[in-house]
Amino acid sequence: MDSDAYVYLLRCADDSLYCGWTIDLERRLAAHQDGRGSAYVRRRLPARYAAVWRAESRSHARSAEARIKRLPRPAKLALATGGPVPADLGPLVALPLPA
Repeated sequence: MDSDAYVYLLRCADDSLYCGWTIDLERRLAAHQDGRGSAYVRRRLPARYAAVWRAESRSHARSAEARIKRLPRPAKLALATGGPVPADLGPLVALPLPA
């Protein structure tokens, strides 16, 4: 899998989780931190990566993001702590958290 698409979970200041996808992890986190990302995160700054996965394509990243957003909080927390990725999310490869 050699892709430039990533799915991520952010942990916000209020301990909530936000899921998104991007092609540039560093730029996307900077956008969130500067208040140019999602309105959800903008109201809950600061935020940091809780989990990051490489997707096989941009299309797969968007699909996985949508499925993760529908998961209940306990399932998202399990993903954020290194739990197994559900099979219906397809092949996501866990990556070390960016600094």
